[in-house]
Amino acid sequence: MSGDLEVSAAAVNVTIPEALRWTDTRRGQEFQLTTLNVRLLPDGHLAVKAYGRPVGGGRGAYVSFPVPDEPALATLVAEAATRAGELWAGHRGLG
Repeated sequence: MSGDLEVSAAAVNVTIPEALRWTDTRRGQEFQLTTLNVRLLPDGHLAVKAYGRPVGGGRGAYVSFPVPDEPALATLVAEAATRAGELWAGHRGLG
């Protein structure tokens, strides 16, 4: 079966360390970005989007933001992908 199994993507959510967080604005509302969603695409490349909460409080919308081209964030994404791979490789099946 595994030869015919198609996995379209694998994803992991990563908390952005306080020192690397940033704000961005969408529809007039400022958000502090606190989480990265890192996806491993079928071709082996990574895709990443950032998510967060409105600075003014409240739930706000679940809106994705682009991740700035910053070396520290690129390192965080790469390290998260490597760690996720280790965790996936060591899975123990359904609990």
